[in-house]
Amino acid sequence: MPHYPVMKCPYFPRFQLTIETVHTSGNGQSENVHGLSEEQLATREVEYIDIASTETNYWSYLVGNNNVDFTKFKSERTGRGPLLEGWQDRCDPVMTAYKLVTIDAPYWGFGYRLEQALVAGEKALFLESHRNCFSWIDEWYGMTVQQVREVEQQTQSALNEKLGKPTLVTRIEG
Repeated sequence: MPHYPVMKCPYFPRFQLTIETVHTSGNGQSENVHGLSEEQLATREVEYIDIASTETNYWSYLVGNNNVDFTKFKSERTGRGPLLEGWQDRCDPVMTAYKLVTIDAPYWGFGYRLEQALVAGEKALFLESHRNCFSWIDEWYGMTVQQVREVEQQTQSALNEKLGKPTLVTRIEG
């Protein structure tokens, strides 16, 4: 079970942004890991995000742009990489993060455009964060869950400090 599976944005009564994540082993060929109904499946749009892609657009510049060339990158600790064309079918092990993004912005005149902009922004954010995760593999590979939780707590504290928010210390248990 993922540590942070669902994010909701309850700030506006007529706006919904939900992101649900399921991580599975495999190369992204599962059809319905979120257990959607037939009606939901009929309206779902599937977007494949390839972390080795060099695709850039407006949103990639806003959320950041990892400049690692994955066709040349190789992890020293794990030996994983480089990610050449078709890597999803050749790499073992491989994991897929399935993201179900639900956006409802029922505002007449600009709701559809807002939804499309948010989808594009989320896609760029997912691409960048997962590219970073792979390119930083030598920094986190082999960590225990406890160590990961400690890094999460340190990161949250540093972010809160930058934002001028008080730090909420939580007890970390394994």
